[in-house]
Amino acid sequence: MTYTGRFAPSPTGLLHIGSLLTALASYADAKAHGGRWLVRMEDLDPPREMAGAADDILRTLEAFGFRWDGEVVYQSRRHPLYQAALGRLKEQGLVYPCYCSRKDWQARAHIGIDGPIYDGQCGRPDYRPSESDLRKTPAWRLRAQDEIIGFDDRIVGHYAHNPARDIGDFVLLRADGFWAYQLAVVADDADQGITHIVRGQDLLVSTPRQIGLQRYLGMPTPHYTHLPLLLNKQHQKWSKQTLAPALDLKQREQLLRQVMAYLNLPPAPETDRPSELLDWAVQHWQIDNVPKTGICTE
Repeated sequence: MTYTGRFAPSPTGLLHIGSLLTALASYADAKAHGGRWLVRMEDLDPPREMAGAADDILRTLEAFGFRWDGEVVYQSRRHPLYQAALGRLKEQGLVYPCYCSRKDWQARAHIGIDGPIYDGQCGRPDYRPSESDLRKTPAWRLRAQDEIIGFDDRIVGHYAHNPARDIGDFVLLRADGFWAYQLAVVADDADQGITHIVRGQDLLVSTPRQIGLQRYLGMPTPHYTHLPLLLNKQHQKWSKQTLAPALDLKQREQLLRQVMAYLNLPPAPETDRPSELLDWAVQHWQIDNVPKTGICTE
């Protein structure tokens, strides 16, 4: 199998130390296997995006020595792909329109492994939307199947859950017209021929949902690797929400060496060229050496 991996940042903010770890690990894994490394901009939520972030992300990757294969793909330009996938699910009767407001359905919900679980009201056979509901634009939800979906992760090991019990019927197209992450990422990965996915463990819980969608859509399931998260001194994931500072381009070598150490790569020779550090990471990449749990950075 020809290895095709990807790095898929969201332009809701600038790259930070956690982003750099994911970029480096996904790049090193792809190149160590003689594969391709793609970059996809996951710009599906304009209200949350930061002006200029997409271009800044690409400039930062280049400054740190990363070179991607092919053109950068932007999700915001791929709506027909997602519409076609939703259409195929409609044909199978696997989705339904939902008219519930977030406030209303969450008031009825109980908590699952990834937040509140929708109670399935609009998907019940006897449900009839009101006249006022029919004047709204609905969301579209996948009817979660009562089955165990699991996979073998290269770091975490075997992971599984039952989407119907643990997640509930989840949104694929929001009522405001924006596509949800779960459908878009599955359609994109299949369309781009992604064979291996290296990403953070915060997305581990999403993977069974995505494998289910892949099966329903007749799409291949990639190999998954979920990296340990970088944690601050409060043991929170470094992210935009926890005010992770943007990468300082003046400290490129120091930051690359820092994430290489987090991934248990051997110390590299002195150099002022980030590309040489990336080459070292590729040459010495060993997935078995990557820590299995969160890494405290302070």
